Amino acid sequence: MNLSQFLLILRAHLKIILAIFGVTVVAALVVSLVLPKTYKATSSVVLNYKATDPVTGTMVTAQALPGYMPTQVDIINSRSTALAVVDALKLAQDPAVKESYANSNSQLDIRNWLAGILLGNLDAQASRDSSVIDITYKGRDPQTVATMANAFAEAYQQVSMQLKLDPTRKASAYFNDQIKVLRENYEQAQAKLSKYQQEHGITNLDNRVDVENNRLNDLSTQLVAAQGALAEAQSRRQAAGSAQNSPDVNANPLVQNLKANLAASEARFAQAAKRLGTQHPDYLNAKAEVDGLRAQLNAAIAATSASVATNASILQKREAEIRSEFNAQKQKVLELNRTRDELSVLSRDLDSAQRAYELTAQRFTQTNLEGQSNQSDISILASAMPPTAPSSPRLFINLILSMFVGLVLGVMAALGLELINRRVRSEADLVEGIGLPVLGTISHPAAQKGRDRRLGFGREPGAAPV
Repeated sequence: MNLSQFLLILRAHLKIILAIFGVTVVAALVVSLVLPKTYKATSSVVLNYKATDPVTGTMVTAQALPGYMPTQVDIINSRSTALAVVDALKLAQDPAVKESYANSNSQLDIRNWLAGILLGNLDAQASRDSSVIDITYKGRDPQTVATMANAFAEAYQQVSMQLKLDPTRKASAYFNDQIKVLRENYEQAQAKLSKYQQEHGITNLDNRVDVENNRLNDLSTQLVAAQGALAEAQSRRQAAGSAQNSPDVNANPLVQNLKANLAASEARFAQAAKRLGTQHPDYLNAKAEVDGLRAQLNAAIAATSASVATNASILQKREAEIRSEFNAQKQKVLELNRTRDELSVLSRDLDSAQRAYELTAQRFTQTNLEGQSNQSDISILASAMPPTAPSSPRLFINLILSMFVGLVLGVMAALGLELINRRVRSEADLVEGIGLPVLGTISHPAAQKGRDRRLGFGREPGAAPV
């Protein structure tokens, strides 16, 4: 079908098209005039929300929360918000509302019944790329719709604040319970540390450990020196077993003097023995002198050897005493180290308990203050005003739409009738219908007369039509 055929079809069914067009426009006009007027009022709120975890205190921006704005829209459209509006405006106490509720035979209570009706007329939409939400309420009375839109904005503030405060208050109660437990732990750790210090007499353990370590080092030095002296004394005592070869005996001045005197006396005795007889008084005196000096030398050697042995015994006893003191000091230092380790553990437990108690007390103070705060993160950007013009029905827009719809319906009706009863309306219809070329056309007399008139031809007066 080409454009010429389409226009011919519309021309043939022009009356039907106009009739449908007129009926549609009249129906739209009547409906627009008959329908009750509906008004809409919009209240805008802006969100300055900062998400804070009530336990950890971590701050999270609203942009980081997925689905944050849709969640806020759902809160506005929730039954809790509608119930808050019902309670704020005391709608359940209105006699007219009570009468309507009685006639409704609803299974719900009057508050939830009203909340359902209010939610049916509510529309909340979040602005794109912003923190503004428009709360729109529709109804038949301009003042009522403005009041309801503002009431929903205020109720949304209260419900949102309550949703924020409830977790904070629960967290505050949790911290309060934890503070009691942590305080007991802190007091127990403090009592354990104090008792341990009293039992061990600890005032300043670090200084005491340093003093005892220094004493242990001194005893260690003394022990090493005593062991060296003992080893030397034992070597001398072993050498003193052969008194004549003992270095201590040979180094003794008395022994050396006696040996010299004995050697001189023996020389004199040897000379007397050569000159005198054994019974000669000089011989006997020389022999007696030699024997006396020899006896003194032996006594001196014995005394010197005994003194070496005694010195070795004294050094051995001293070494044993120093060793005993060293071992006792070593055990004392080890005990102090063990005590210091235990004291360090108790001190760390006390510090940990104190830090946990202080941090929890700080978080409890913060959450307690937040739980008592009545400041909302939602502010009313623009309050709803009573509308001056109804939002529906819109007469002009409805007429424009009805004209368009009527025209479309008329054209569709014309095309439908043409398809049901196809007519030959042009040469193209014959060509498409029988598939043969057109040799000529005979115009309708009225059409021919109009064509002749347009071309300037006329019939002779009284001439008969051909």
